[in-house]
Amino acid sequence: MSDSKPHAVLIPSPVQGHINPLLKLAKLLHLRGFHITFVNTEYNHKRLLKSRAPNAFDDLTDFSFETIPDGLTPTDGDGDVSQDIYALCKSIRKNFLQPFRELLARLNDSATSGLIPPVTCIVSDITMSFTIQAAEELSLPLVFFNPASACMFLTCIHFSTLLDKGLIPLKDKSYLTNGYLDTKVDCIPGLENFRLKDLPDFIRITDPNDSIIEFIIEGAGTAHKDSAFIFNTSDELEKDVINVLSTKFPSIYAIGPLSSFLNQSPQNHLASLSTNLWKEDTKCLDWLESKEPRSVVYVNFGSTTVMTTEKLLEFAWGLANSKQHFLWIIRPDLVIGGSLVLSSEFKNEISDRGLIAGWCPQEQVLNHPSIGGFLTHCGWNSTTESICAGVPMLCWPFIADQPTNCRIICNEWEIGMEVDTNVKREEVEKLVNELMVGENGKKMRQKAIELKKKAEEDTRPGGCSYINLEKVIKEVLLK
Repeated sequence: MSDSKPHAVLIPSPVQGHINPLLKLAKLLHLRGFHITFVNTEYNHKRLLKSRAPNAFDDLTDFSFETIPDGLTPTDGDGDVSQDIYALCKSIRKNFLQPFRELLARLNDSATSGLIPPVTCIVSDITMSFTIQAAEELSLPLVFFNPASACMFLTCIHFSTLLDKGLIPLKDKSYLTNGYLDTKVDCIPGLENFRLKDLPDFIRITDPNDSIIEFIIEGAGTAHKDSAFIFNTSDELEKDVINVLSTKFPSIYAIGPLSSFLNQSPQNHLASLSTNLWKEDTKCLDWLESKEPRSVVYVNFGSTTVMTTEKLLEFAWGLANSKQHFLWIIRPDLVIGGSLVLSSEFKNEISDRGLIAGWCPQEQVLNHPSIGGFLTHCGWNSTTESICAGVPMLCWPFIADQPTNCRIICNEWEIGMEVDTNVKREEVEKLVNELMVGENGKKMRQKAIELKKKAEEDTRPGGCSYINLEKVIKEVLLK
């Protein structure tokens, strides 16, 4: 093994929506000659092997998966559910540094015996600020990867401003429903006409010492101006926000959308490498084959959204009553408090035009010619994947950055429409029909296709995202 290869260690935050985009970046670096070590938690790696196959990753060249413990007590049962985000955030702050240090030492020991190249750089999820200390101890270059939008990052670094201005915490729970969240936010430069309800839902707190807010403010505090940041977005998609951020942080590299980048990269033996923590049901692809172009609504609320049985039934009957064809992904843990039983009446109603599956290869589905629209929770991965497929959206944001993404999708890019939080079947039926066959739907589809073309230009040789990737490799990772 020649040790001339650069060796990047990549560590995502241990949730599905952070693992997937970092794996895409890992593939891009691998294509550019890096040896890759990708670090999951033991819990997630077990789930991954269960969803793929026990030896799914054995024959990869210059690409290996390593694990560290997550410091949480193992859950009962077979552990195939998303973990509690509050518990994870606490554990990341308290328990991750030491096992990560030990892993780096172990990798460098293997390098001494010539098995792999020595570690030359770290690419860390932006929420894993303990990596700063590990990188400093070994004098390694470190880049933070932000898997969310640049807009989300901009709002997070201003959480302390919101506290100082007294906009948060909320006086009490009634402020969630009394119209207070419609208050305009004018203390964050770069955000035009944003309301409190358009900011990440973490701000909807009544406790000033909320642990997630502390976690974010601490993370923002460690992100000093000398740090380098990679964003899964493009200068084109979030121009104003990136301009504002660039004045504060000189080393910002927008290299997205990563899906578009990989679609245009030379195919290699990692093309099929996926990190879905649930087993994918590929039968839905055969089902889509039998449908007309742009005739199917794809419905998927992502990996962490949960809802009550009542809300789920409103979505179900709204979809059924629209008479449109739909493919709906219902995760095992989508419904709060247990299993879901859809009535035989509903199943008969949709038997010829609806398909329900447990999990699917989302990008293959979105890029299928029969998909005409996407009913989504607006996670940033789903948002960028929808853009790369040229598919317009119906937005039902749930948590975290999703309200912010929804605002960008509907107001800035005009490629989506929002479904009310208190979902009603009549509204779902109306919006689904507008999306699939209405005038507004046509306009949104046209705009989505234009954004897709721009994303392709940005991630081709000569495009701004392509140039930014080359720059971050040369200016930071190979330093």
